[in-house]
Amino acid sequence: MAADTNQSTESLNVDIDNLYREESFTDLRAANIKRLTPVTANGDDDTARPTQYIGDTTLMTQMGPIPVQFPLAAASLSEAFEMFPEGVQAAIERLQERAQEMAREESSRIVVPGAGGGGRGPVPGPGGKLVLD
Repeated sequence: MAADTNQSTESLNVDIDNLYREESFTDLRAANIKRLTPVTANGDDDTARPTQYIGDTTLMTQMGPIPVQFPLAAASLSEAFEMFPEGVQAAIERLQERAQEMAREESSRIVVPGAGGGGRGPVPGPGGKLVLD
């Protein structure tokens, strides 16, 4: 998982104090869980840092498939699988909230012709023609 995708290649460095071994587990239907085990620079387990679990699935929607990833605050792989359904539900709720927020932002960009203009683009002028403010 890339934390900062805006890094230029000139400043790209490997954080050897933050390395993880990634393992993937699946039920061959919908549930995929990645176990991220912290390791040292030589590949040995780093027991000073906690193991992380990431849930991963694909939701089928009317607009097509949507990949969904979400953290699971689990202490073991079996606990991560137990937490998977509620993790998916929480991720869906966050996606819905974000979609509503984006829709509100988009609707606030709609300019109603003749409602103040203010240099926002074309507005109806004499004879119904569009003119720029």
